[in-house]
Amino acid sequence: MSHVAIVGCGVVGATLAYELSQVPGLTITVLDTKPPAQGATGAALGVLMGVISHKVKGKAWQMRQSSIQRYETLIPELEALTGRKIPFNRQGILMLCLEDDLLASWSELVQIRLEQNWHLEIWDAAQIGANCPQLNLEKITAAVYSPQDRQVDPTALTLALVEAAKLNGVSFQFGVTVLGVGSKTSDGVCKQIQTTAGAIDLDWLVMAAGLGSSPLTKSFGQLVDIRPVLGQALHLRLEHPLGRPDFQPVITGNDVHIVPVGRGDYWVGATVEFPSDGYEVIQDESLLAKVREDAIAFCPALADATVVRSWSGLRPRPEGRPAPIIGNLPGYNNILLATGHYRNGVLLAPATAQAIRDAILGINT
Repeated sequence: MSHVAIVGCGVVGATLAYELSQVPGLTITVLDTKPPAQGATGAALGVLMGVISHKVKGKAWQMRQSSIQRYETLIPELEALTGRKIPFNRQGILMLCLEDDLLASWSELVQIRLEQNWHLEIWDAAQIGANCPQLNLEKITAAVYSPQDRQVDPTALTLALVEAAKLNGVSFQFGVTVLGVGSKTSDGVCKQIQTTAGAIDLDWLVMAAGLGSSPLTKSFGQLVDIRPVLGQALHLRLEHPLGRPDFQPVITGNDVHIVPVGRGDYWVGATVEFPSDGYEVIQDESLLAKVREDAIAFCPALADATVVRSWSGLRPRPEGRPAPIIGNLPGYNNILLATGHYRNGVLLAPATAQAIRDAILGINT
C-alpha cells in the first residue's frame, strides 16, 4: 500500500481525494488547517467555461475538455453515492458580445469547436430576445451560446466529494498544519512530514493548498510564489426568475457573470482586485458596485433585486508563470504540486486530479 497525503481541502484537494480513492492500493490522508471549502472554493461562482473558452489547443484546452467531460459523470456519481443534491446548471452559458469586431473571432471558434465535436451557436438580436427577453438589446450586438458548458455550486460539490471520499476510506484531518519535512533521502524522496498533529509517514505528498502553498513550499526549502487576487460577489433575489423560467443559463459579458441559483435568486460577480504591494489586497466596495451596475445594464430587472448577501475571497495566482501549477516540487521526486489555479479551480479540478493520478501511477501523458 502506498500512502498519499494531500494538503488542502478546497475543490481541488477534495477532487484529488475522491478520484485517488478509487485507485487500488492507495491509502489517502487529507490535511487542512480549516474545514472544507473555506478558501477560494467557498467564494467561487462555479462557472465552468470550457467550450466557450478561447483556449483551442495544447494542455490548456485538453484540461478544459477533459474536465467538462468528467463533470457529466461525476455529478450523478457523487449524488448516487452520497444522497446529496449538487446544484448543477445544465442549461449552458450565454456570452454577450458588446462589439461587432469580435464576431469574426467567435465565428472562427464556432468552426474549431465543430471540428473538435463540440457545439457553439452565434445568436443575433432576434434569437437573444426570444430566448432571454430579460436582456437589454441596446447594449448587446450578438451573443454566443454554449449549451455544453455548465455551472456548479462549488461548496456543495466539495462537501459531496469529501463525503464520497470518506465512504471510500479516505481519512480527513482538519485543524492540522504541515510544519515541514520530517525526513528526506539523498535522492529527493520525502518519507515523512511534521505536522501540528505529529509526524506522518508517506510515499507521496500532494500540495493543493492554494494560497497556503507558498508558505508550505517555503518550509520545504522551495518557495513557489502564489499571490492573492480578491474577488467580490453578490447574491441577489427577485420575486420571479429573469426572462423565461424554463431557460436559465449563466449569462456573462464584460467579465460579469449572472448566475441563476434557483427561484429568482442570482449570484452576480466577480471583481478582480490585485494586491497593491504584491501580497495584500484591500477590498474596494466601489468595484463591487460597478459589477452590479454592469449586471443591471445587461438585465435591467436586476435593479429591483434585493441584496441577500455579499462575499469575497482570495484566488491563488502564480507569480511569473502560467496557472495552474501541476507537477513536481523542485528537489523532490515524490512531492507534487496541484495549486495556483487562479480563477479556474472549479473548472480544472477533475483534469488536475487525472494529472496527479497519472503521475502517482507513473503514466506518461
